[in-house]
Amino acid sequence: MNQKLERADVVVRDCTVEDMTVVQEIYAHHVLHGTASFEEAAPGLEEMCKRRETVLASGLPYLVAEIDGKVQGYAYAGMFRPRIAYRYSIEDSVYVAPGLGGRGIGKALLTELIRRCERGPWRQMIAVIGDSANHGSINLHRSLGFHHTGTLASTGFKFGRWIDTVMMQRALGEGDTTLPEPAKAQASA
Repeated sequence: MNQKLERADVVVRDCTVEDMTVVQEIYAHHVLHGTASFEEAAPGLEEMCKRRETVLASGLPYLVAEIDGKVQGYAYAGMFRPRIAYRYSIEDSVYVAPGLGGRGIGKALLTELIRRCERGPWRQMIAVIGDSANHGSINLHRSLGFHHTGTLASTGFKFGRWIDTVMMQRALGEGDTTLPEPAKAQASA
C-alpha cells in the first residue's frame, strides 16, 4: 500500500541540467513500461536536455520533486499547439519515479506547476493523458480542478493494443472571463 508523503517531505524546485540524468531515467521507464507516453523508444539524455531547453526558452517552468535530496519526479508545461491562436493554452506533463505513484509527489509537482503558470499570460492548461485506464493521472488532474473534456478513442497503438487519449482542462487565473493583456489594449485603442 502506498503511503502518502507529508507535503514537507517533497521539495519542488526548478530542474537543473544536473537533474536531467534522473529525469531521463524516469521518463525512459514510463516510455518502455507504460502507456502515459505514446513514445515507444526512450529518448536519450541529449534529446531530453533539448526538450527542457525548448520549454525554458518559451518561458514555461520545468520542475523536479525531491525527497531526501533525490529527484523522484518531474513536471513541465509546454505550448499546447504551435498555431498562434493557441498561445494562451499550455499542456502539462507529470512523471513520477517507478513505484512512487499515489504518494503525493505528482500532486506537489502539478500544484506548483499550476501556480507558476498562473503568473504568466496563459489562461488554459490542458492534460493529454495516455490511456483511459490511467486512473492515477486522471484522478490527480481532477483533484486539482481539471474537468474531462473528451476521450479520443483508440488514438495510440502500443504494446499490441489500442490506447485512448483522455483530454482534461482547467482554467488558469482569470481563464476566459477577461481578455489577455494585448487584446485588452487593442480593444481600448
